[in-house]
Amino acid sequence: MNILSSMPKWLRGWLFPLGVCVLYGIVMAVDPEAARRGMHMSGTLFRQVGRPIFMALGIMVLLNRFLSPVMISRFMGKSSGAWGMFLSTTAGVLSMGPIYAWYPLFKALRDKGASAFHVANFMSCRAIKPVFFPVIVAYFGVRFSVLFVLANLLGAWLVAWVVNMACAGRWEPPQETE
Repeated sequence: MNILSSMPKWLRGWLFPLGVCVLYGIVMAVDPEAARRGMHMSGTLFRQVGRPIFMALGIMVLLNRFLSPVMISRFMGKSSGAWGMFLSTTAGVLSMGPIYAWYPLFKALRDKGASAFHVANFMSCRAIKPVFFPVIVAYFGVRFSVLFVLANLLGAWLVAWVVNMACAGRWEPPQETE
């Protein structure tokens, strides 16, 4: 019998954080300076990763609160047309932080009726960052920079189209295992 299966479900989610606390406690007793450095590095990592994760979480809360599946389907569904493409492209370009922080949002959008095209477009357009455009121009010139951004945009649309063709009508959320 598996030890985890005999534990209450609410406790299983706390095993990793509790284990980390126990390890920090052991290291603190053995080498306080190493524990302090480790805690400092963990805090730095949390500040870097936490902001985009909480931003994506906040957007998910707002989406769940104010957007119904009907609205998502209208704005980013299969029949949303150029407006949906514009919205998913703009959202991808303006989004920041690590991509994995956005995965729960993408899943929520898919579950509420967003098409595979628009989710893939959102993900692919994240490579285009207007904030870095002046830097790219400074290093490579205007012609290269404009062509590079346009090629990225066309590539994002191509990737979204291929994903949509491959996944059209086949979205099945993963099954929860216990």
